Amino acid sequence: MKKIFSLFSLLLVMFTWASAQQEMVLEGTYQGQNLYVQNPFASFGVGFCVVNVTVNGRQSTDEINSSAFEIDFASYQLIRGAAVEVKIEYKDDCTPRVLNSDVLIAASTYIIASMEVTPDGLFSFSTKNESGELPFVIEQKRWNKWVKVGQVNGKGLSGLNEYSIKLKPHSGKNTFRIKQVDFSKKPRYSQEKRLIRSSTKEIFIANENIQKINAQLIFVDEGGVQSETMYEVWSEHGMIVKKGYGKVVDLTSLDRGVYFVNYDAKQETIRKI
Repeated sequence: MKKIFSLFSLLLVMFTWASAQQEMVLEGTYQGQNLYVQNPFASFGVGFCVVNVTVNGRQSTDEINSSAFEIDFASYQLIRGAAVEVKIEYKDDCTPRVLNSDVLIAASTYIIASMEVTPDGLFSFSTKNESGELPFVIEQKRWNKWVKVGQVNGKGLSGLNEYSIKLKPHSGKNTFRIKQVDFSKKPRYSQEKRLIRSSTKEIFIANENIQKINAQLIFVDEGGVQSETMYEVWSEHGMIVKKGYGKVVDLTSLDRGVYFVNYDAKQETIRKI
């Protein structure tokens, strides 16, 4: 009788393990909140659905044998912004449900500690209180709008994070800011940083008559030397037809007509013939 019971126990263990063939993996960043799991009974009526949970490869010590349980991150000594991988193993005949998986999605929580820009365009800033590796977009006030001029990947750490990127300022006064967007799709902006006067020379259109341009639009500095600048060419219908950074813009592919050109810190109306 004892041998029969042992065989029955072995078969039960094997059955339970064989039924745990599904795995749910959640990846994200630690935001200071725990996960809550709804844990139904197995369809065959033998115990609950979830059979095992690991966090970053470490065995969870949470009590999973209940209809709902909490995955407590406190014992893993995680800091906000740290990468998290949660694996939930469960039986074939049922499916657990994580009630608040959004708590692992990186949120924009950064605080600007410092922000500087040099006359030649070296943009440096430091942050604290980050909670995820979200990109920082650098924008410049240009042509009466905000234009993206650079991007750096966030480190996602709650302590002090330092960044720098080389930008291409226009002549004269420049204004910059930082933008970050998280899962909410709502951008968060820093305060503005002003550069009173850049080291960039003022740029001009070199074409003799901007109302009769045939093939190329040419940019020069005050000394008449061809010089690079950021530019946009817009059609009369409000469509960007050319954009980039350079000394010359090839207009041969454009139809005849009126176009609006943004360059340096200026705006001009030209005509392609």
